[in-house]
Amino acid sequence: MSTFFHDIAPIAYEGPESTNPMAFRHYNPDEMLMGKRMEDHLRFAVAYWHSFAWEGNDPFGGQTFERPWHPQDRMDTARLKADAAFEMFDILGQPYFCWHDADVRPEGDSFAESLKNFEEIVSYFEEKMSTRKIKLLWGTANMFSHRRWMSGASTNPDPDVFAYSAATVKTCMDATLRLGGENYVLWGGREGYETLLNTDLGRELDHMGRFLNMVVDYKHKIGFKGAILVEPKPQEPSKHQYDYDAATCIGFLRKYGLENEVKLNLEQGHAILAGHSFEHEIATATAEGMLGSIDMNRNDYQSGWDTDQFPNNTPEVALCYYHILKSGGFTTGGTNFDAKLRRQSLDAEDLIAAHVGGMDICARGLKAAAAMMEDGGLETALNTRYAGWDTPEAKTMLASDLDTIFTDVHNGKISPAPKSGRQEILENYVNRFV
Repeated sequence: MSTFFHDIAPIAYEGPESTNPMAFRHYNPDEMLMGKRMEDHLRFAVAYWHSFAWEGNDPFGGQTFERPWHPQDRMDTARLKADAAFEMFDILGQPYFCWHDADVRPEGDSFAESLKNFEEIVSYFEEKMSTRKIKLLWGTANMFSHRRWMSGASTNPDPDVFAYSAATVKTCMDATLRLGGENYVLWGGREGYETLLNTDLGRELDHMGRFLNMVVDYKHKIGFKGAILVEPKPQEPSKHQYDYDAATCIGFLRKYGLENEVKLNLEQGHAILAGHSFEHEIATATAEGMLGSIDMNRNDYQSGWDTDQFPNNTPEVALCYYHILKSGGFTTGGTNFDAKLRRQSLDAEDLIAAHVGGMDICARGLKAAAAMMEDGGLETALNTRYAGWDTPEAKTMLASDLDTIFTDVHNGKISPAPKSGRQEILENYVNRFV
């Protein structure tokens, strides 16, 4: 057993007046919102990689964290890391966690050895999960860190790397099924290019589409009932990644006949790198029926890379959950904290407090979103703005042709009168709830 969190008690809900940094002020799992428990709305998950595998390095400096399971190159330390992880799950009481294969097991000298290590840890997870309520929200494969992936995984110019990628994903899908995972995620961290001088873009996209079809076929073969998700990101580490944003991914899925089989796992930090808001990405996905799950974090708006900080902006979070609630809420998906400590936040208490704060911010945002949904003010304003399209005249016009419309406009039958978008009024409305 680990002693990393030995002096930290399970986190309890103490209410908004509490000043205890190690207590929930807004996240009350059993609080009812719109007929559903808060825990069941949010479906929180802890990311194994940032919480336990990340060592505190950044693009300009190396390891700052010194954990009992470092170095992470032996099976005994992998088990110790798992002990600490499940101790933290007990402390936080969140219902889910997520992993990459490379987070949980040391790399072996061969594929077979890495797989043996992985399966041993999966068995260790199974034992721990059998006595707890914790479940797996999703599993995934790390196909971006090792040097073999430097030119991509499914888009690699070397067919041997494509094959290695396929075998890797198979093992991770098997493990996800074995642990009762509710989704399987593919993030193409190196599925892109650094320069078009050495890139056959069309071929790489076709290979990526074929790879994803193989994944879907294997899902059905093994009887996996969860969702297959892809995660958009525009850049970093690649100069340009093929899964740039939600709209790009939706177009890609339709091109390769996957729109009914694959949905999106959206991340706030990735939305910012693409020049969007998280609200925009979620609204784009929900408009197309393609939202699967979310990675909740934030980026530093003054930095040019993915800083993966814990969320702290209630208005932004509230608008994201508003669109999620409006679309019917999560099914297999949830709220994964793809977030990490600052590299100078060294203590075990820092890791717990970061999650407590993130869970509270999401709870506050969810409560504001639910209140806006129940009040109906935004929906009323939206219906009013588009009411003209519900008239018989507008429906007739939409079903006609350019000549007919030209005649009506030219004869003065149609003469637009601009109307206010009322943006400031609606912004003030939102501020009443957050």
